[in-house]
Amino acid sequence: MRQRFTRVVGGVALFALVAVGAAACKKDDAGPGGTNGAACGLKIGFFGALTGDNAGLVTPIKQGAELAVAQYNDKNKDCTVTLAEFDSQGSADKAPGLATNAVNDAKIVAMIGPAFSGESEAANPIFEQAKLPAITPSATRPSLSTKGWTIFHRGVGNDLAQGPAAARYIKNVLKAEKVFVVDDQSAYGAGLVDEAKKILGTAIVGSDKVTEKQQEFGATVSKVTGSGATALFYGGYTAEAAPFLKQLRSQGWQGKFLGGDGINDANFLSVAGKDSEGVIATCPCAPATAAKGTFVQDFKKKFNADPGVYADVAYDLANIFLEAFQTGKVTRADVQAFLGSYSKTGAASGVTYKWEANGELDPSQVVVWAFEAKGNAWVPAQEIPKS
Repeated sequence: MRQRFTRVVGGVALFALVAVGAAACKKDDAGPGGTNGAACGLKIGFFGALTGDNAGLVTPIKQGAELAVAQYNDKNKDCTVTLAEFDSQGSADKAPGLATNAVNDAKIVAMIGPAFSGESEAANPIFEQAKLPAITPSATRPSLSTKGWTIFHRGVGNDLAQGPAAARYIKNVLKAEKVFVVDDQSAYGAGLVDEAKKILGTAIVGSDKVTEKQQEFGATVSKVTGSGATALFYGGYTAEAAPFLKQLRSQGWQGKFLGGDGINDANFLSVAGKDSEGVIATCPCAPATAAKGTFVQDFKKKFNADPGVYADVAYDLANIFLEAFQTGKVTRADVQAFLGSYSKTGAASGVTYKWEANGELDPSQVVVWAFEAKGNAWVPAQEIPKS
């Protein structure tokens, strides 16, 4: 996942940082339980769409991180940590200003996010300049790891895994021989479809593009219905995918509708209504409701809801940063070095978090699942084989 691509024009002026990433209080020797006094008052940032059309996907991710911080603070009442939220509304245009605010807060020494790829393109150069280590729980655009950003880490697989997996599901599970592909021209959506095309090949009988905030899809619907396609793969987000699907159904198209993790949220189900039944969404993640340990129970107790996609990943990522604080890593440089040598299994996801030099997750830890919309819920269908 991702979001609208934008280029950061010119340099972004960063205010002078006094003791960047420094501890919020005098560094003491580690006390009982390993908590270091220097960690008191530190902040972990969270960057993503907490309001707006795509908040349904990101809010559960933030809640996963929030749960980890709450549990940590409950055990360390005299030395707490804060989750600082940066609501981008999924907009790459808003990202540079928010990123600048984040790096100018010296207490923020770690960042979870950005959640989408487009805003990552805009924010990460600013994080890189300030050397603020960041792990995205959900941005899947492959090119994010090619920019030379030393601070960049990805907690899930990228679209080089998800796009081909979706295509294999279409060909091998659905046995679809005629496929139409549509993308929203975002950094995420276009990239996801481009990777799927490499596998779908001659099965593609048509393609089209839509735009952000588009709500009328008559021209594309006509192309789909006239193509003879029995399956459609959509690269983009709920805000456009849900009304597009409804318009397809209203014109009598009864083929299988599939998308990536950009539609794997509760909002898609509520907006598309009965038309969502049977829709498939892929995700480079395992079902959060099958997470290990007590994560699911703890999440439901705190938020009175099942954890959404990537919530378990964000929980694990927050705990990695909290572990760094507990072991005395309380500056941005210290946290960055801690991530460089990290190799442990997350308590919730069961993923071993170990990063390659470019910030990509160890490929052996990447899985892609298909989820099916059934009865107003996303139900795990199957893990998609890697070949």
